[in-house]
Amino acid sequence: MSDETAKGALFTHLARVGKALGHGKRLELLDLLAQGPRSVADLAATARLGLTTASAHLQALKQAGLVTTTRHGTTIEYALAGDDVAALWLRLREVAGARVADVGPAAQAYLGPDDTEEITREELLRRVAAGRAVVLDVRPGPEFAAGHIPGAVSIPIGELADRLEEIPADQEIVAYCRGALCVFSHDAVRLLAAHGRRAVRLTEGFLEWRLSGRPVVGEPGR
Repeated sequence: MSDETAKGALFTHLARVGKALGHGKRLELLDLLAQGPRSVADLAATARLGLTTASAHLQALKQAGLVTTTRHGTTIEYALAGDDVAALWLRLREVAGARVADVGPAAQAYLGPDDTEEITREELLRRVAAGRAVVLDVRPGPEFAAGHIPGAVSIPIGELADRLEEIPADQEIVAYCRGALCVFSHDAVRLLAAHGRRAVRLTEGFLEWRLSGRPVVGEPGR
């Protein structure tokens, strides 16, 4: 094989990863899997895809080595192939946000107006250590069970309005969700503020927390 042929084969194989990432729904599936392993049916329902379509996207990700599968009886469970894949997803987001002009307006249209206060991971740790804050995880229950910030209280965003009495009224609330592009924490802070609660949100989410090396409870990469 000539040097040019070998070089061409190398770059063709590298392009398999780029090709697998070249679809919005596949990125959405990666974003969901970054929270922990999921069944095909669960992924399809959450991403609002048909089972056949979801399976095809997941197979494309698997063929590129980005996800793995485990069989539990008749159920196939997908998971990210490793934290390097999660880090790649975060880096892709950062580069797209910095280089693609449409990303910022699209993110604002999805997340809503910039009307909620945010704090960093370091500030969250300071407030918790001082006993000044309750950490609230507003992701779906299975995602919380797969992995969460130590000491966090789980109240999914869809249940928050009916469970406010479970949160101490005399403490500040710091809400977090999946990541920087997750709308749940924005909605939670708005809802809490509308009920007279002092609330802020974590600038990023559970994925960024975990990849930064902070402690977690559970096994999100199982």
